[in-house]
Amino acid sequence: MTQNVTPTENKDLTGTYDVVVVGGGAAGLSAALVLGRARLRALVVDAGESRNAPSDHMQGYLTRDGMAPAEFLALGREEIARYGVELVRDRAVDVSRDGDFAVRLAGGDTVRGRRLIVTTGLRDELPAVPGVAERFGRDVLHCPFCHGWEVRDERFGVLATTPLSVHQALMVSGWSDDVTLFLHTVAERELSDDDLRRLAAAGVKVVPGEVAGLRVEDDRLTGVRLADGTAHDRSVLFVAPKAVPQTGLMERLGAELQETPFGAYPVVDPTGRTSVPGVWTAGNAMGFAEQVVHAASGGYRAAAAVVGDLIMSDLDAAIAG
Repeated sequence: MTQNVTPTENKDLTGTYDVVVVGGGAAGLSAALVLGRARLRALVVDAGESRNAPSDHMQGYLTRDGMAPAEFLALGREEIARYGVELVRDRAVDVSRDGDFAVRLAGGDTVRGRRLIVTTGLRDELPAVPGVAERFGRDVLHCPFCHGWEVRDERFGVLATTPLSVHQALMVSGWSDDVTLFLHTVAERELSDDDLRRLAAAGVKVVPGEVAGLRVEDDRLTGVRLADGTAHDRSVLFVAPKAVPQTGLMERLGAELQETPFGAYPVVDPTGRTSVPGVWTAGNAMGFAEQVVHAASGGYRAAAAVVGDLIMSDLDAAIAG
């Protein structure tokens, strides 16, 4: 049974922590849980900007399927508090290293840690179509694995912003037989012959022309309106946000990044260890496709690696000293 435990917030942040975790989402809280259970002094810096906050529920996490993201995070904060992990509501704005890591917070404090786990995630930049941002996470969606079951067999639209949107249209056809791909800013000539054949085989209708806005009735999406004035009945619209990795702290530390089709992410080993000694990462801070369950797993792996690293480092120092 979940205990009613209030997380430690905005306490005295002096002294040096064993580990500072920057980011209080699934990855950061999972890492903090492992660190607390390993009897380390750990701090979570949480700016409160969870990527899945617009959604009413999260899916595909065994035993947590359908749970509200806010409830999931609240339970996580309660759990880490049981093990003495501290949490500060603030934003990390800078980091430097002079032996230990010094993380400067927007509120003016600087916290120090022997090791650093960065789980700052990414930010979604939505297509600039009126109504999309307001309905994102409700009936404007981006991931069929996250939301497909809940909207199965409805009338899907897919807003194309790059030729890769064809792949999204083909994928969501697994959840509905009524799918329309609105080319929006993509020209028909940009679609390959293979694209067209697959779209036809999947029964996806292709509509050229820029999307000017959404049609909403009684707070529900009912259609998509094109710039030429025509409208198409749709009850769900899939979009592909531009992923903006939150790598500012990594860049300040000189971490090696690698370019991907979805942005530049840190180069890491299987535990999330970056090219900067003493720095690990997990969740969407290390890749675009990390779902909540992956983020939690990654946070666990990173924290376990950090625990081992600290133990061995302290033993080596004792032998040398």
